[in-house]
Amino acid sequence: MFIGHYAVAFAAKKASPRISLGTLILASQFVDLLWPVLVLLGWEHLRIEPGITAVSPIEFTDYPISHSLVAVLFWALLLAGLFYLVRRTPRGAVVVGMLVLSHWVLDLLVHEPDLPLSPGTETRLGLGLWNSVAGTLVVEVGLFLLGIVLYLTATKTKDRIGVYGFWGLVVVLLGIYTANLLGPPPPDPGAIVIAGNASWLFVLWAYWIDRHREARPGSS
Repeated sequence: MFIGHYAVAFAAKKASPRISLGTLILASQFVDLLWPVLVLLGWEHLRIEPGITAVSPIEFTDYPISHSLVAVLFWALLLAGLFYLVRRTPRGAVVVGMLVLSHWVLDLLVHEPDLPLSPGTETRLGLGLWNSVAGTLVVEVGLFLLGIVLYLTATKTKDRIGVYGFWGLVVVLLGIYTANLLGPPPPDPGAIVIAGNASWLFVLWAYWIDRHREARPGSS
């Protein structure tokens, strides 16, 4: 899943409008930001297998540190704890932790059975929605549109940057999503690692957007 993870970050602004959108996206995408680094280090692995699913040509051969359920629970508690130490807001810490965990739940929905329960176990889970292009589009685009609506009802712009910056991010994310669906498979795993590490730019972009928007009164 791609834009679905950003969708829950947008939607979470409704639950905790004082948390920057950058932090919300960092939390919802954390395991996918960690994963390419681990692949680069040779600790996790993937293959390009066109046709392995109708939507994604990536075979996730092993990624227990970033994507196993036990590991994601650990990362969720870690980020929630760090957020609480810095901001001292229990509600915000819960939101951050739940966003990290949401990544595994959404991946469970779309992935083939390749998500491990914990490092060192052979059990793999996945409901395989990626085998249906139509089903994937309905769920992921639907989540994305809902996330946008909730974000816009929770915030208002301070200036034009708050408008164009946000909609620019939406257009870029949809453009990447469309290219992934309609374009050729990545040439090699290295291209995926580069793209994955480039996703940090969206976190920075979201922090920039948030400086030009503010919470609507009574939005939470």
